[in-house]
Amino acid sequence: MSNAPSKAPRQLQKVVIRFAGDSGDGMQLTGDRFSVSSAIFGNDLVTVPDYPAEIRAPAGSLAGVSAFQIHISDHDILTPGDSPNVLVAMNPAALRANLADMAAGSTVIVNTDAFVDRNLAKAGYDTNPLTDGSLSGFTLYEVPMTSLTLEATRASGAKSRQAERSKNFFALGLLSWMYSRPSELTLRWIEEKFAKAPAVAEANALAFKAGYNFGETAELVGAPFAVRATAFKPGTYSNISGNTALAWGLVAAGQLAELPLFLASYPITPASDILHELSRCKHFGVRTMQAEDEIAAVGAALGASFGGHLGITTTSGPGMDLKAETLGLAVSLELPLIVVDVMRGGPSTGLPTKTEQSDLLMAMYGRHGEAPLPILAARAPGHCFYAAIEAARIAVKYRTPVILLSDGYLANSAEPWRLPVVGDLPPIAAAYATGPNHRAADGSAEFLPYLRDPATRARPWAIPGTPGLEHRIGGLEKADRTGEISYEPENHELMVRTRAAKVAGIAADIPPVKVDDPEADADVLVLGWGSTYGSIVAAVERLRRRGRRVAHAHLVHLNPFPPNLGEILARYRKVVVPEMNLGQLTSLVRAEFQVDAKVVSKVQGQRFLYSEVEAAVLAHMEEP
Repeated sequence: MSNAPSKAPRQLQKVVIRFAGDSGDGMQLTGDRFSVSSAIFGNDLVTVPDYPAEIRAPAGSLAGVSAFQIHISDHDILTPGDSPNVLVAMNPAALRANLADMAAGSTVIVNTDAFVDRNLAKAGYDTNPLTDGSLSGFTLYEVPMTSLTLEATRASGAKSRQAERSKNFFALGLLSWMYSRPSELTLRWIEEKFAKAPAVAEANALAFKAGYNFGETAELVGAPFAVRATAFKPGTYSNISGNTALAWGLVAAGQLAELPLFLASYPITPASDILHELSRCKHFGVRTMQAEDEIAAVGAALGASFGGHLGITTTSGPGMDLKAETLGLAVSLELPLIVVDVMRGGPSTGLPTKTEQSDLLMAMYGRHGEAPLPILAARAPGHCFYAAIEAARIAVKYRTPVILLSDGYLANSAEPWRLPVVGDLPPIAAAYATGPNHRAADGSAEFLPYLRDPATRARPWAIPGTPGLEHRIGGLEKADRTGEISYEPENHELMVRTRAAKVAGIAADIPPVKVDDPEADADVLVLGWGSTYGSIVAAVERLRRRGRRVAHAHLVHLNPFPPNLGEILARYRKVVVPEMNLGQLTSLVRAEFQVDAKVVSKVQGQRFLYSEVEAAVLAHMEEP
């Protein structure tokens, strides 16, 4: 089939498309393949999937709707878009669940074969929206996707049910034609993916071609559209999700530190993909273990660190609850450990497939005793790579557990990411203790396991089995320098203060926070952290186009804060903090810097829209 449409395409700067259907309709796969073809074409893009919260929701129900949104453009973008320009709805439930997000005049493409009485009732419709006039404010295209797919795949030899399931490829073919996406890549992928099921491969390919040709011949939209390639910086790019980037960052950290990597994890949404990705990296010296529970996972990771590995465990909020005791042990042992928390809606099981930023205070204080540790947060899918390397650098250099925060939106969102030049990545110094480090009063050499580096306050990393470096290890308080068990009150306070000072001292070893304030004349600062980055930047740019003076700063290091944060906050008349919780960073900033920061909260299991941030910041700006 030819990629060249018969009519010259109409140029667009950007478009936001959402595929929506039942959880068995393959919408995530459809969106992913559209994303890959757009990335290969050269567009900038940002995607966001929306998974149903119910694992096996009834087919055709609102609870079972699965969606995938992609924003493609000919220029740099940071968000998957607020409101889709195009909604592809495979059934009535998909239409009902997503229509409220559509602006008047936007395009709705529906699979008319699914709009039967039974499905309409499941979706809560009293009348058929295709005939009752409720869609009159939209550009509506009615396409019998199921029946056209069955007709197109008749010669494939696939069973009826298999053929019907190919309708997502019909939708993909139709949208590929509408937006001038290359088709050969998708057809080649189908052939390779379903090589062991030739009938299924042929059915999917025939369905895709049928959708593409339907767009060409049915003249639903006249000429197709096109979004030109983006002028990217030269380099090699990959369309990467946050979880994949984070896994690659951990691998890179192991290589930079020349340390074997060990990940122990218990599967939990939305963190499991990190375990899956790292399990493929044995050739980089990575070892993975699927533990029987969260407690076993963090215990194994800490044990690996004791044995000289870079120990890692990944989880989400409920798993962090269970890991708290071992995290306290890691603080006491002063060993490098990375704990990745891919946050989701809570409390308890909460919203397992939705996103939230509600674990920050748990990361700060969710251990008994005085047990501070460094906390970092990634801000974009590609940035997860660098955040993982930074977490490893701090953990190894300062002999401390580190919590790295991501969230469900970052984990599953994707964007084109330029692969770094390996030689440009800074090495991570990871030296084991090799012999005695102190001269005793009688002149003999001895090893003191808690004799600290004067610059970092880090203790030696002594690997079990090294002759002469035998030392006691455990959760009871240790005597300064010797590591012997100590119940002395003064020693306990000394060790508590020393561990706290070690973490606080990291502030001198992290970059100062940068402020985006082009004219240096803004009187309002929007302060963000984590995955709110894209929405905040887009909102700030829109406010500036409206003539508003507004600055933006975004935090990666959350404990300790960057050394210049207090001075930055003091410059501005108002500080506004958008976060997907009830004000956790806001509380920390108020307590630390006595700044009357104003929170903009969203706790709906959904990412911030840039229009929401824009409206909230504008409202605060207009207050006296």
